Amino acid sequence: MLGVESRPLQCRDTPGDNPVLMNRDSGPLGLLWLYMKNLLVCRSPEMWHQSFGLLGKSYAHDTTGSFFLGKWLRVPLYPVSLCSAVVDVAIQDYVADVAAELIYQNKSQTSTEVLFVFPLGPHMAIYSFQARSEDAKVHAVLQDEVQQPHEATGGWENLEYLRDQSEYPGEAFACFLGTLSPGREVVVTLRYVQELPREPDGAARFVLSPTLNPYGTLYVWNCRTSKLHYSLLLTASLQSPRGVVDVQANFALTPLIYTAQDHSTAQAPLLQVSLAGSPQCHHDLELLVYYGDPTAVSAVVEKGDPEAPPGSLLGDPMVLVTLAPSIPEAVPGQRQSGEFIFLLNTTFLEHAQDSLLFLLKSLPLGCYFNIYCYEETSVGIYSQSVEYTQDNLTEAMRRIPSTGSSLGDSNLLETLRSVYNTPRPHRHPRQLFIFMAGLPPDVEAIAAEVCRHRNSHRCFSFCFSEDSAALAMALAKETGGEAAYVSSDSSRSLVVLKCLKQALKPAAEGVSLSWTLPRGLEVEVLGGTPQSIFQGQHNLLYAQIHGQAQDTTVAKGVMTLQYSLDGQDVTYTIEFPLCPQGDGRLAGHRLAARCLMKRLLPESVSGSGEEPRHRAVEISLTSGIICPFTSYVGVRTPQRVTWYQRPLALLPPRQSLIPCQIVELRGSRISSCYPKSIWVPPGWLTAVRASWLALRQLTHDIAALPQRRACSKACKPPPPLFSSLKYVDPMEFGLCSSTLWRWCPEAAAKCQELVALQNADGSWALSSGLASVLEVDEDEIKGKMPDEVMEPSIWATVMAVTWLHRHDEYYQDLCELLEAKAVTWLCSQAVSQLDKCLETANTLLGSSVKPSVFRL
Repeated sequence: MLGVESRPLQCRDTPGDNPVLMNRDSGPLGLLWLYMKNLLVCRSPEMWHQSFGLLGKSYAHDTTGSFFLGKWLRVPLYPVSLCSAVVDVAIQDYVADVAAELIYQNKSQTSTEVLFVFPLGPHMAIYSFQARSEDAKVHAVLQDEVQQPHEATGGWENLEYLRDQSEYPGEAFACFLGTLSPGREVVVTLRYVQELPREPDGAARFVLSPTLNPYGTLYVWNCRTSKLHYSLLLTASLQSPRGVVDVQANFALTPLIYTAQDHSTAQAPLLQVSLAGSPQCHHDLELLVYYGDPTAVSAVVEKGDPEAPPGSLLGDPMVLVTLAPSIPEAVPGQRQSGEFIFLLNTTFLEHAQDSLLFLLKSLPLGCYFNIYCYEETSVGIYSQSVEYTQDNLTEAMRRIPSTGSSLGDSNLLETLRSVYNTPRPHRHPRQLFIFMAGLPPDVEAIAAEVCRHRNSHRCFSFCFSEDSAALAMALAKETGGEAAYVSSDSSRSLVVLKCLKQALKPAAEGVSLSWTLPRGLEVEVLGGTPQSIFQGQHNLLYAQIHGQAQDTTVAKGVMTLQYSLDGQDVTYTIEFPLCPQGDGRLAGHRLAARCLMKRLLPESVSGSGEEPRHRAVEISLTSGIICPFTSYVGVRTPQRVTWYQRPLALLPPRQSLIPCQIVELRGSRISSCYPKSIWVPPGWLTAVRASWLALRQLTHDIAALPQRRACSKACKPPPPLFSSLKYVDPMEFGLCSSTLWRWCPEAAAKCQELVALQNADGSWALSSGLASVLEVDEDEIKGKMPDEVMEPSIWATVMAVTWLHRHDEYYQDLCELLEAKAVTWLCSQAVSQLDKCLETANTLLGSSVKPSVFRL
């Protein structure tokens, strides 16, 4: 049995923290408890980066050689030392293929059970994994979940422990590799593909996974060290038909070597360094690749796999199309196109009338809107969306039921189908605002219905309970919208308005692609083409070329992009080669497979027969990309053979099956790295439900933060590790306003009264109700109206806007859109009169609002 001398141990969490003293009790139990407690105390945010990679779990042995540690007692996982990493990256426009070889060594004095963990970032998919040591070789194999010819028999408790005890939520690939003896090494070979984000200036942004570059501080059993004992070799090949113009990074670069005269391809050993002392950097390794002539559309052609049959997904050429129209900023408060549909449940109707008021009053002139109370009826307040006018707004507010006590038989699924069957106003991009209090029935059917129409609209979904959080996130992610968890009345209106500001971004509408190809060739756009592209978005499409060209002398095809922007038609034309070159790594094909399998998911859920499912399984098994209907299994093959004396024979290695799967880490701690979910398959509801914990905790933490507005800017978190789903970050909601809003019910009531009096065009009428809110006698307001003002509503609107700015600390975030609409209306009515009106209003209200508020 192990015995440890009892003496205090000091451990620090971060520099400057007070040391934590702990006593070691003699005996194994004391050692294990100390070990668990020590690791928990010694953790910090950087530990998340260190915790990925190869994790070990040591066991204490007694004198008989049996394991002391039973299933009822688990020690925490800790990182196994990374000795070297060799990473090769191939980037084509906005697609990357990464091949990595990682060598780990068990530097402890005991045998260690090891578990490889790799975080899956946004739009990332693993297609090959294997690990080898002196004793065995492990490789991950995909299989049909229904048939499941292979199933691991042991080791699942390691994955369950990882899922439960990880500090941060997120999706990760995990594979149990068995036991690693002291001093032994294991070599992990990993390949994955990834869609790269496009920066506003057109650059492709690649970030090296923290598993491949575990920067920061390593934590060991009884001390903290800032040394990283590993070497890293990073090489990259870059390709774009527009030419590689420049490469920037946050580390030292070697000069690029262009391998083509037109600079369409380039190679370089970007980073080769041995990190045996202090780390060279304490941040992610980032690479920005700039291409020539950034335009609204680009195309890269990737040749197919020569070993795959013609006509198959991997066999035919693939065109990687990037759509990124240049869309200027919209002026707040001006007329704007768009269709806004609000799907409300009974809880929202009963408890969120104020949020609905702010939401409807903040819509811009020129748009269309409709409201559905889906637990009452699947029919909208209007038979189809109507133009946003004062009359239609007043009638809508009158028709909305004040309570949802009398429930009907309709549900969210029926209402969504009703919405999708309603024609959309021409050149008005459709956006849905869905409010959910609990988990609605037919969850998978709802997700499939939204996914089927994802190219025609965006969803902004709001959940008020943990049950509906996973569904809200899935709907928003599938359509490029945003999801938010609302846990308190104080933050509800701010959350909703924050999403509305995103929804009001201008968009390119009526997007279409047309192709000119030689006779005999045709193009299939996998996943379809989005009808709208909003400002700040870019869409990566996969188009496959099928057939055989009858005229082989034609070497190029032509693609034409058309869309409408501010009522003007825009057209771009681009040529692409029909006989592409390439390195054969098929990054575009594999990401296209992922896209196609996602499209097949709603067809299989909606009961279209077994064909969509069979096709998805076939694509998954041939491409190596997991889909909702396939799963991983680890196959372990011993490297050593066994000899038997009687009779003398050499038996082949015996294979065994080990746990290997995509796990959703539940997370037990919230930090500055906020989680963002990624697409998950049916059964996904169970996998991502735990993510609501993070959203709820974030909302709860708002009330505990300081009430100074400056804090909301100073506390802005760094970019998260997982960002495929765009979340509304409660840290950016305006913490001062949300907190004071809850603490000042009188101010809330006054603001709601003022907003209720505002007209759809942004103006206010001079009335006794307005005078009551402003706390000024109506006769005095009329008597102080400047002589130059011919229209009382102009004077009333100036007074209202001035009053809002007098209480700016309360209303800035809530009334920003309302105020912009009011100022736009004033500027269109009486610019010459505003100076005198503002001067008089400041005197009457005792304020000092500046002319810049009225764009003077």
